[in-house]
Amino acid sequence: MSDKKIIDEIEAKYEQLGENHEAYLKGLLHAKPINYWDYIEVDTLLSLQKPRTNFKDEEVFIMYHQVTELILKMMIHELQQLVDEPVDEARWIDKLSRLNRYTSMLINSFHVMRSGMDYDDYNAFRSTLTPASGFQSAQFRFLELYCTRLPNLINQEGKKRLSGSPTVEEYFDHLYWKDAGLNRETGEKTLTLRQFEEKYQDQLIRLAQELTGQTVEDKVLAMDSVSDELLRALRTFDHNYNVTWPLVHLNTAQHYLDSRGEPAAATGGSEWKKYLHPKYQQRTFFPDLWSEAELAEWGRNTPDDGTSIPDKTGQ
Repeated sequence: MSDKKIIDEIEAKYEQLGENHEAYLKGLLHAKPINYWDYIEVDTLLSLQKPRTNFKDEEVFIMYHQVTELILKMMIHELQQLVDEPVDEARWIDKLSRLNRYTSMLINSFHVMRSGMDYDDYNAFRSTLTPASGFQSAQFRFLELYCTRLPNLINQEGKKRLSGSPTVEEYFDHLYWKDAGLNRETGEKTLTLRQFEEKYQDQLIRLAQELTGQTVEDKVLAMDSVSDELLRALRTFDHNYNVTWPLVHLNTAQHYLDSRGEPAAATGGSEWKKYLHPKYQQRTFFPDLWSEAELAEWGRNTPDDGTSIPDKTGQ
């Protein structure tokens, strides 16, 4: 592109904005050149690890979870585009491919947790984290709301408690993840859950209301047809995120909390073995893409590494 064409396009850009392009060009004379460490905010990023103990592996634990939150943010970034933009199958396949790569990163990264921390040190410093829990990651909940309708976030026991015409607020009272911190018989909530609801519940309910009829699942159901390639991408994402990822998480928790025959409680006080297993969560983003038999066995007969993803293409 010639220098004159570049200047012409700059002039047209700022003219469209009602601005004088010369003022912006003059500003470039005084602007400092950008560098990597400022653009990425490296110094800030590397200062965000603040251990509560002197155990060296606590910093590994913190960094691992910060990386996880960044991956979840990338996933939500892609999901927002799927929700906000008109459906274009080629673009959807690209976005689902990205989501599947990010999910694979989450799955594979658990080796850092399982094999990258001293067993005894972890079980010592984790007690200082109570009542904090990964359960309190709001991005998990935001991601679910972008992906699927609220009924798919309620397990079979929860559905028995619903009225005939549940509101968004009623759905929220029975979401599967509330069971991790709520005694359904007494109504008592753990501090972990109470703190999470105080900070995020209103925001989550607003997002759910805004996404009513506009989730990724809603858009899939509105498609006249779904190609084999897109179907595979959707099913892979659904299975990897909702079966493989929780199972890897569960197996890692078992390694540290249960492997020496002395079962330990989760820092958030949940029944973690029950809560983390996909056959209990029963979370499925796109249930219409699976057969009744597959849904009945959701997470029950999957290898620990989650490599078995049923193929339903062409059906």
